Amino acid sequence: MRRALMVLIAGAALTAHAEPEIAEEESDLPPWAHEQIEPLHEGVSSWVETTSRRIDAFFGTTDALTIENDSYLRINQAWRWQEGDSFQQDIGVRFRLDLPTTEERLRLVIESEPEETQGTLAEQDDQLVDERIRGVESLRIGLNRLGRHDKRERWTTQVGAGVRVRLPPDPYARVITQRLWTLNDGPWQLESDNRLSWFNKDGYSARTRWDVGRPVNENRHLRFITNLQWREEVDHLEFSEAVELNRRIDRRRAIRHSAVVLGESVSDPRIEDTYLQTRYRRDLHRGILFLDLAPALHFPREANREPRWALDLRLEMYFRREIDRVRL
Repeated sequence: MRRALMVLIAGAALTAHAEPEIAEEESDLPPWAHEQIEPLHEGVSSWVETTSRRIDAFFGTTDALTIENDSYLRINQAWRWQEGDSFQQDIGVRFRLDLPTTEERLRLVIESEPEETQGTLAEQDDQLVDERIRGVESLRIGLNRLGRHDKRERWTTQVGAGVRVRLPPDPYARVITQRLWTLNDGPWQLESDNRLSWFNKDGYSARTRWDVGRPVNENRHLRFITNLQWREEVDHLEFSEAVELNRRIDRRRAIRHSAVVLGESVSDPRIEDTYLQTRYRRDLHRGILFLDLAPALHFPREANREPRWALDLRLEMYFRREIDRVRL
C-alpha cells in the first residue's frame, strides 16, 4: 500500500509540474456520462434556485424572482487511507438557501450546520467531507443582518440569530466581523474573520482567522493562515498555523502545497499534529464535477511523532447556476 501511495504522489507531482495546456475540451468524461450528468445537474440546480426564490417571495416580494441569489448545493464522496489505521469513506452534503427579504440587507438563510458545531480545529481539519448527512436536525434557519460597509474600507459586521431544527429546538446567535487590508499599497493583503457564537446546546464559542498573502506571480499565491478557537464545551484554546503555496496550472487544474501545525493552549503550547500535504484538484466536467487527490505526511503526537502517510481522494459535485472553474 505504501508503494502504491508513493506512485500516486509521484504521479500528482509530475502532473502538477507539467507545462500549462490550453484544453479545447472541458470534460474528462465519456459522451455517455455527459448525457447522464448534464440533465441531472440542470434539474437539481434549477430546483435549488427555484426553491430559494419561491420561499423568498413568500416572505418578501416578487423582487425575489430577479434579485441576486447565493444558494448552492454541494455533494461530496470521500475516501481516506491512513497508515496504521482502517480505511474510511464518507458522503456529505453542504448547502445554503439564500433568501433576501423585504429589507435590502436582511436575509433569511437556511443552511447546513456551521463550523462552530463541528468540533475542535483538529476534528474539523480531519473531516473527510464538509458536512456529513445527519438529517433534518442538522438544519439551521435564521435571519442575518448584513453590514453596510465594504470590508476593504472599514470593518463590516454581520449579526444573525435563529434556531437549529431539532427537538428540543436549539436557538443560536452569532456576530461576525470582517476586514481586508492592503499593506502599504503593495502586493500583501491581510484578511481578518472573527466570529462570536452562542448555541443553547453547545454554549459560547469564539473563533478568529487571520490570513495574510500575496501573489508570487500570475499563477501562484502564497498564504500564511492563523486560526484560534475557544469553545465553552471544551474550555481551552486551540490554534492552527498553515503556510500554503497555491498554483493554478491551467483553467481546469490547480495544486496546493501546505505545511500545517495543529495545537492547543497558548501559555503552554502542545502540538497535536504537524503535517505536509499536497492537494491536486481537477475540474473533471465543466465546472460542476471536481476530483481532489491529497497525499500527506503526518507527525502526530499520539504516535510519538513517527511519520504516518495518509491519502485522501474526494469527488465533489457542485449545483449552482454560476460556477467557479477552480476552487481551492
